[in-house]
Amino acid sequence: MLASVLLAAGLWLGFMVAPTDFQQGEGYRIIFVHVPASWMSMVIYLAMAFWSVLGLTFNTRLSGMMTRALAPTGALFAFLSLWTGALWGKPMWGAWWVWDARLTSELILFFLYLGYIALTSAIDDTRRSDRAGALVAIVGAINVPIIYFSVKWWNTLHQGASVSLTKSPTMAAVMLWAMLLMALAFWLYTLALVFYRVRTLILQRERHASWVQDLAEVKP
Repeated sequence: MLASVLLAAGLWLGFMVAPTDFQQGEGYRIIFVHVPASWMSMVIYLAMAFWSVLGLTFNTRLSGMMTRALAPTGALFAFLSLWTGALWGKPMWGAWWVWDARLTSELILFFLYLGYIALTSAIDDTRRSDRAGALVAIVGAINVPIIYFSVKWWNTLHQGASVSLTKSPTMAAVMLWAMLLMALAFWLYTLALVFYRVRTLILQRERHASWVQDLAEVKP
């Protein structure tokens, strides 16, 4: 519910209140969806890598379930980032797609998500599946800093970051607030889905345990 309220507020600020960009016109407003989606696609993958390291190091079953729960939402945000990027790129660059360093590395991230989901779904043994998926998540994490620093390392068409932890934002305050509200809405949406999926996975994997059967009996 809170995610929906923040999403509505962010869209209202970004599409109705924020001023028109003097260079890009009204088309720039897609960044209020594109940028937070891109942030989330990277953050979620790093979270997957974090849980994968914990799982391989301490052999915790929860780690594999957390990683599995995160992957579909991460793939969704990676796709949303690519799709909105194409919508922005057509009027600005004259093409739906260019093999720009940042776009290409984001596409690789999307394929990493799909690869993780396909691999873990193909292996019936959950422990083997979790270990194989963890290796994919950890190795693929090297792509995240490549995405982030690509505009600095290579001469790309993609514009540099408008929001940085070390510099003052280069956009109007209302634009920044709209972007932050959208990012927070996406984050809360992710948390809600992940907790729901983890609960479902726990019940599936422990369906033969007595406590799960007791839980099923007390339901109306």
